[in-house]
This record gives sequence, C-alpha cells and structure tokens, in this order.
Amino acid sequence: MKLSVIMPVYNRAPLVGAALRSLLRQQDEADLDIIVIDDGSSDGSADVVREFGRQTSRIRLFQQPNGGVARARNAGLGQLLPQTELVSYLDSDDISPAGRFKTDLGLFDTNAGLELAYSRMKQVETMDDEALQPAAGSRYRVVRGISMSAGIFSRGLVQRTGPFDETFRQAEDTDYLLRVFETSPRHVLPDTIAVYYRQHPGNITRQSETALREHLRALHKSMRRRRHDPSLRDVQGIFEIVDESRWDGPKLAREDRAGPIA
Repeated sequence: MKLSVIMPVYNRAPLVGAALRSLLRQQDEADLDIIVIDDGSSDGSADVVREFGRQTSRIRLFQQPNGGVARARNAGLGQLLPQTELVSYLDSDDISPAGRFKTDLGLFDTNAGLELAYSRMKQVETMDDEALQPAAGSRYRVVRGISMSAGIFSRGLVQRTGPFDETFRQAEDTDYLLRVFETSPRHVLPDTIAVYYRQHPGNITRQSETALREHLRALHKSMRRRRHDPSLRDVQGIFEIVDESRWDGPKLAREDRAGPIA
C-alpha cells in the first residue's frame, strides 16, 4: 500500500535532514511517498530537502509563502498521489523510529476495513541525530498524545474528515484529531512508538497562553458539533500519559508538565 507522509517545514534547516533520514531508512518496509511542504522558509531548509530529493524520487518538495502549519498540511493533502491509500505525517524537527511503519502497516494488512492506527509518542529531551534515536541518558516520557505523526490514516478517513482548519494559530492538530475520533472510525491503538518528539525551545513555546486558548477553542468546537449531531461520539480515553518515569527531575520546567494534550 502506498503511504504518503506529509512534512511541513518552516526554518528547520539544522533538523529536517535527520527527519528525512529517519523516514528513508524505512523505505524497504513501506512504499513511501514523502511530501515536503516548505512554508516560506528563509534559512535554507528547502535546499536541504532538495539535496535529499536528488538522491531519491520518494521525496517531493513543494514551496509556498508562509501560511502556517495547517495550510502547509492542507497543501500536502492536495499533493496526494492517485495511488495513495494511507496518509501519515512527520514534523520536520521530529524522528520516525526504525521499524515503525513495518509494524503499524502490518495492522492494515491483517484488519480489513481498518481506518486508523494511532500509536504512542516518546517525548525526548535530547536526540542523537546520527543514530536517529534518543541520546544516551536523555530524559523522556511516553504518551498517547496529540500528534499527527502518531497516526496512519486511511485515505477514505482523510477525505471524510476534510481539511485542517486554517483559522487555528495553534491546536489545529487537536481540532483535526477530535473531528477524526468523533466519527468513530475503525481504529486500533498500538503500543508502537510512532515518533520521537524532540523537546526544544522552538516547540516549548507552544505551551503558551495562545496554545491554551486555541486548545480550548478546539474543545468548544467539538462540543458544539456533538450537540448539533448526536451521532458524533464523545472522545475519551484516547490521550494518556503512559510512562514518565524518566521525565522527572529538577530541569523540567513547569510548562513541560502539561502532558499529552499540550
């Protein structure tokens, strides 16, 4: 089955190469199509992607003026190939663990009609970008949290859900996933680690007052949809902290403790 992975990029030149390598190391385990949307980067991110694209036809680069991650993901959805059957995502500062696709794609082979495999993520304080895995001794915690990278979606489910809401400045992923799970898709929740989520100052800023306001707006929209349409389900039990035994410590800032729905 053809799997298209959508990667928005905005000024991640030092990190996007590792993200792409983490996908390409799995190309023998998945029929990969990597759609990179450069969202108006000014730091040479597109040049890094082009260099990888010269080495493989699996990477397709598209560029657009900066419009935010929701618009970039929508642009990626607009570039799906006719033969694409499954869709996933990877942020340009994160890492796809070795063997992830082999494990999760197998679920679609053995479960007829499966629409979504939604796995776990490991939030990592320090990544080893050569080994493409958490650095030795790095703190981490495992969550089933808000992450588009944790899901592999059937194309039918993607079409039924519709585009990302571009009015969101943040929490567009929360809004999208709530819309997905409200419709009760046929899904499984594997224990697979689907993504190494890199903690760094550039994403910790998402724990801001704006992020909280946008997250609450997504929840409010969900409540209104369910009041209007009783067939939509209340989304519960999908997001949880699984293991934070390696996350406690004096360096952990208060805003990092927000848990899986940050």
